[in-house]
Amino acid sequence: MIIFGVALSVVLILVVGIVVARKVDGDSANYLVAGRRLGVPLVAVSLTAAAVDANATVGNTDLTSQFGFWSGASLAIGLAVCLLLTGLFLAKRMNSMKLFTLGDFFRLRYGRPVELLASVLMIVSFTFLLAGNLVACGFLLERFANIPYAWGVVLAVVLVLAYTVAGGLFSDAYTAAIQTTITVVAAIALLAWVALSYGIVIPEGMGPLDLQQLTDPAAGAPINWATLISLAIGDIVAIDFMQRIFGAKSPTVAQRSCFIAAGLTAAIGSVFAIVALSVSSTLGLSVENGPVLYQLLGDYAPPIIAILVLSGIVAASFSTASGAMLATSAIAVRNIFTARRHTGSGPDPLLRWTRIAMIPFVIAGAFLAIRVSQTGILLTLAFDLMLACLAAPFVIGVFWKRPGQVAALGAMAVGFVVRMTLLALTPTLYGVPNDIFYIPNDLIGPEFDGWATLVSALVGFGTYVVLAFVVPRREPELDREMAVLADLAAEREASEREGVEVAA
Repeated sequence: MIIFGVALSVVLILVVGIVVARKVDGDSANYLVAGRRLGVPLVAVSLTAAAVDANATVGNTDLTSQFGFWSGASLAIGLAVCLLLTGLFLAKRMNSMKLFTLGDFFRLRYGRPVELLASVLMIVSFTFLLAGNLVACGFLLERFANIPYAWGVVLAVVLVLAYTVAGGLFSDAYTAAIQTTITVVAAIALLAWVALSYGIVIPEGMGPLDLQQLTDPAAGAPINWATLISLAIGDIVAIDFMQRIFGAKSPTVAQRSCFIAAGLTAAIGSVFAIVALSVSSTLGLSVENGPVLYQLLGDYAPPIIAILVLSGIVAASFSTASGAMLATSAIAVRNIFTARRHTGSGPDPLLRWTRIAMIPFVIAGAFLAIRVSQTGILLTLAFDLMLACLAAPFVIGVFWKRPGQVAALGAMAVGFVVRMTLLALTPTLYGVPNDIFYIPNDLIGPEFDGWATLVSALVGFGTYVVLAFVVPRREPELDREMAVLADLAAEREASEREGVEVAA
């Protein structure tokens, strides 16, 4: 019964996603940024659905049950802070630039070499993000449908790919309305059922008001701060978030949507953390027997609650996976292989190749999900890389005009080397064994876990600032920026002119 109910929600999402695909109408502008016509409701729910994914629900409950509220809830709260900061400082500015991908910003601001390197880093990071969401779907299908884990991952990929290839951001936004509704209802229903059945029980030292989790290294403070900062700052460079912001019909719509999504994300993430604390205390659930949330839903919850929550997890995972597929393929095609939108007669090459490029990325994401079956650490590691390498060139570079190409390239290169070196030397990653990339050594022990993220971020930001003073942006770079601005304006005007002609 449970898997049948979840299957119905998946069918509904697929049907809506494929029906809405007609809005693309063969135009990459419709496919990548929904024709820049999305209002507050659709942008807000799509941002929420992207933030409240499997990592912020399944990964959240696993970490919370082991280490406390701030260990797991930080996954969602960090994303909520990211959306809040984006709304306060970046959403209006980025929407008004009328970009097609975040890679366009790096070309505009720093030039072709930075565009290339930034695009590669963003693609690598979002392959980790895609994998983290596929892990949750694989475990869900294994437990509730008796489908082997690896085949569950493959099935999830095929289903998400079906409507994303067809409808792009339009399909993503409209299916997100269903996905977010399911997730909100599921969170409320789950909290109410747990409260009535077992009570809200917070183990000593593990609750949201037990702030030693943020101050005491023995209570995991470095790891918790690393999670919060990597998501709050590193996720600002999230290509799927920015893709949705680009699709908003005005800068004000983009900003308001970020604020609404931030509130929903923090609330939903906190609910799942509180549930995890209560059931791990009263029922003795632990991660040794699989994801805590799946144990609760499979062995204790009424079928209707299980259907709602599992449908919400699948829906949120699908939304994030869809956004990751779309954004990575668009950046690869537009910013690495320089395909451009075609405004004349004939097929649009940017649209065609973006659809084709999704295939290798979903294969890579599925392979990683099968190889590293961890939810929370895959998400956080993805934004560790963004924080160490790209956050400074993006966040600071938007407002400070002195840094040039040298500062951006230096920050990316040094940040990447430092983060990967520390990853290879640290035996644990956010409290769990480092199964991704570890070289046994006697130099660094598990007590350095968390500090690796913070040190790498400090080095990346420091390198960018120092190089900005030593090698400031030169006059030719300013001239190049004006030329790129002119090219983007011409592309935008052609798109708008064609839209007017079609409407007429």
